[in-house]
Amino acid sequence: MKTLLRLSIVLTAFLVGLPLQAQQPQPVAATTASTAPPQTQKNIEAYLRNLYAFGPDVKLTVGPLNESAVEGILESEITVTMGEQKQNAKFYVSKDGRYLFRGELSDMTKDPLAENLAQIRMTDAPALGDPKAPVTIVEYSDFQCPVCRSLHDTLRGLLPSYGRKVRVIFKDFPLEKLHPWARTAAIAGRCAYQQKPEAFWKLYDLIYDNQEIISAENAWTKMTDYAVQAGLEQGAFKSCMASPEAAAAVNASQANGEKLEVNSTPTVFVNGRRMVGADEHLLQQYINYELAKSSASKTAEKR
Repeated sequence: MKTLLRLSIVLTAFLVGLPLQAQQPQPVAATTASTAPPQTQKNIEAYLRNLYAFGPDVKLTVGPLNESAVEGILESEITVTMGEQKQNAKFYVSKDGRYLFRGELSDMTKDPLAENLAQIRMTDAPALGDPKAPVTIVEYSDFQCPVCRSLHDTLRGLLPSYGRKVRVIFKDFPLEKLHPWARTAAIAGRCAYQQKPEAFWKLYDLIYDNQEIISAENAWTKMTDYAVQAGLEQGAFKSCMASPEAAAAVNASQANGEKLEVNSTPTVFVNGRRMVGADEHLLQQYINYELAKSSASKTAEKR
């Protein structure tokens, strides 16, 4: 835990906007090889080490420089590692190796929300609410993640006020290197969903409400206890927990998140609009904006 805390402190300035839970580096897509000077990667490493005072205990890896969507700009994935913990971020550099910056490139000719929605696999996942709701929240979460618990509490407080207007879909994204019992809980959730879909949400509440008393040592026993409380048949639940099918379903959910470049938990998509973290006011802003847009669209159709 001390190592993780220290890593967070070291990376605060370097990885602005990436939460502590971000642990899963995303591979850089295969693109045209760079035309930058061969020395550029070494120069980037030296520059960043000096700028952020990274000592010898911090490993800084500058990935290959690849063509970006913008002519004259190359992109690279830069990873910072301390012990077994790591975080990564995408950087851009001019082809002459002079300018380095961090940010996101947006193609304004495309609808980013539609592209996100097209990649999210919403079938075969726990869902709560009206399938015809104008707003769908897709939550990629980790049951051991403290911020995910905050999101759980936020949703529990917000959803009743929206009635049938908001639907929630849960997607597993356990960060095993950071949270040792998260995968066990994810498999338990999957088994609850397979046996009785509505029971998943009871288990979901029980796990988050009791997060502080669950450990890697007692996770299996706790999951079984909570499954019984949720009204599940114990024998079938235990068999499912040991099955490769449940584990494969969790893997598939995580792989789906990785396609969307999810690398921290919770990551939420509100009608395709990405939100990282559990900011209640931002979540309300996104929901209300989508509801207003839906209402305006219906009014326009009636004219």
